[in-house]
Amino acid sequence: MAKLYFQYSTMNAGKSTLLLQAAHNYRERGMETYLLTAQFDNRAGQGVIGSRIGISQPADTFGLGENLFVKIEHRLKNKVVDCVFVDEAQFLEEEQVWQLARVVDDLNVPVMCYGLRVDFRGQLFLGSATLLTLADEMREIRTICHCGKKATMVVRKDEYGNALRDGAQIQIGGNETYVSLCRRHWRIAVGDLSPPDSPEPGPK
Repeated sequence: MAKLYFQYSTMNAGKSTLLLQAAHNYRERGMETYLLTAQFDNRAGQGVIGSRIGISQPADTFGLGENLFVKIEHRLKNKVVDCVFVDEAQFLEEEQVWQLARVVDDLNVPVMCYGLRVDFRGQLFLGSATLLTLADEMREIRTICHCGKKATMVVRKDEYGNALRDGAQIQIGGNETYVSLCRRHWRIAVGDLSPPDSPEPGPK
């Protein structure tokens, strides 16, 4: 039976690399894949899923308000699809996640989603929150903070390297903009906890 999968991470954990590797494994066995990524994320080029280690693959794109069930159903009418892969799944709308769930249930096609869990403010992305609710299977893709602990949070930096606490939830960027941290060092970065060598307690 097909399933809806959600593999989530912080920034720079290698989720796109894992997606491309999994898609390659399908194709290596003679199976057809359908890759989707967010329309407005063009860091690797428009309609391209790119990894920091230099591998990439062309992909179709999804935009706000687009019906993904209809999109995938149309693809199936023209070509066999053994698995759908969705990159930047945090940018999905709630209804689009439900549409992917219907692809799994009604069309019997597995859907594998890869995305960030929380934004720089420590809040869930809507797409990720809905996937955490609906996914049949979930897996955390781990990366580490500079202290060696598991990174679960991310900070957004300004041009001077200072951590930002406010701003639009969505801002495309890479290492120059985002840093993955453990919760403790994220709190220090955003001013919620004083560094160990500081005598002043952080704000409540």
